[in-house]
Amino acid sequence: MLALIGAKGLYLLFIWLLSAAIAAAIAERKGYGERVGLAFGLLLSAVGLVLILLMPSRPGSRWKEDGPVPPQWRPRGALARLRGRFSRASS
Repeated sequence: MLALIGAKGLYLLFIWLLSAAIAAAIAERKGYGERVGLAFGLLLSAVGLVLILLMPSRPGSRWKEDGPVPPQWRPRGALARLRGRFSRASS
């Protein structure tokens, strides 16, 4: 009885959930908040994700300041000072 949904239904469910999660993350980076992206992704599925990508980003948002791809990792604190010492010593 549980297997009646089929593989296609399961793939569509995954697409629906992934588009909602990705739209929430992108909308939050663009300065609109997670709820807007989550609503677009859940109600409109993959179309909502495309709409979030087409929406302009707000001034001062992380999308405007860092660009569409976030910086992966920035060393801070003691680790940054250690790396700075070793890079100066080897140069």
